[in-house]
Amino acid sequence: MNHKKPGLSLEDITYIKTVTVGSINPNLPFSDKERENQVELLNRCLNDFPRGKIIGQDKTVATYTVAQHQFLMERTTYHIGFQRKPLWMEGEQSL
Repeated sequence: MNHKKPGLSLEDITYIKTVTVGSINPNLPFSDKERENQVELLNRCLNDFPRGKIIGQDKTVATYTVAQHQFLMERTTYHIGFQRKPLWMEGEQSL
């Protein structure tokens, strides 16, 4: 028996929000607070009403060498699908 509750299907999605976690720019310092804010937005998209669904993600990895030291930086962009744009996002600018 399959007792899965019905979820959001791709046909129902009318709004997509991209949420980026991380940074690959070595010239802009990235603080723990900025990362917390990014993860908080991701969690809000997935848990608040209306609940979003991850429909895709992009991972970008960059390697930099500075003075004989190698740095690895990573950024993940999540594509969150919603049946409609959440009211708590109404003040945001669209691109």
